[in-house]
Amino acid sequence: MTTSIHPDSRVKRQIWLDGETSSGDDQVATETAVALVYNGVSHVVMMVTPADLEDFAVGFSLSEGILSSARQLLDVEEKWTEIGVELELTIAAEAFVGLKTRRRNLTGRTGCGLCGAESLEQAVPKPALITNDLEITHQAIQRAIAELAGLQSLQKKTGAVHGAAWCRLDGSIAMVREDVGRHNALDKLLGAMARNSVDPDGFVLVTSRASYEMVSKAASANICLLAAVSAPTSLAINLAKECGLSLVGFSRPGRHVIYSNEQRIVGESQ
Repeated sequence: MTTSIHPDSRVKRQIWLDGETSSGDDQVATETAVALVYNGVSHVVMMVTPADLEDFAVGFSLSEGILSSARQLLDVEEKWTEIGVELELTIAAEAFVGLKTRRRNLTGRTGCGLCGAESLEQAVPKPALITNDLEITHQAIQRAIAELAGLQSLQKKTGAVHGAAWCRLDGSIAMVREDVGRHNALDKLLGAMARNSVDPDGFVLVTSRASYEMVSKAASANICLLAAVSAPTSLAINLAKECGLSLVGFSRPGRHVIYSNEQRIVGESQ
């Protein structure tokens, strides 16, 4: 039995460069199995970086529709073992009743998001509608892009994790969460926001592509703009248009590409 697992670890490695081999140490990101158990019932096992796990539990539960409010999560207990972590979640009775009706086995879902879905409607649910009318400036998006790399401490060490940042309206970054999985990083961020009662007056920047599930998760928190460092998918764009979310891809210094609801993104006010 172990009490914790560090989010990064030191390993031995060899480097081959121009015909010469050298030995030394390297920092690598930790990836471990995390099981979410609701009221004693095992629901899903995810591969996660073992940091900010309560944020992850809250964010995953909210973005997957298991909980409708962070207040429905009554308790979280972390049980660390040699092979991973069990998050024992105690949730309100009405939430647990809803969970039991969902005949889904999501074990190991780290990519497509469809494992265990029983129908097309279940696999691609309609996203929540965005209910705010915020405007975000191009300059704010660019400021967030410029700031994010300097705030990714685990990425600096390992080069192997995604980041998700909560950005204020002026583009300054208020909060960052990191994980080997892009969905997990976003869930951790959404969980941290919910636990700290953060008002969604701002936008999210992620260091990954924008899939339909990233759009769905952002929309579930009433976030009006999702900016991704890499490309969006066609389904992500269609869902963003449908729910009113502004989707931005290829977010790089000096350039970003808007794929949906461009009316929300404006020039700096004079």
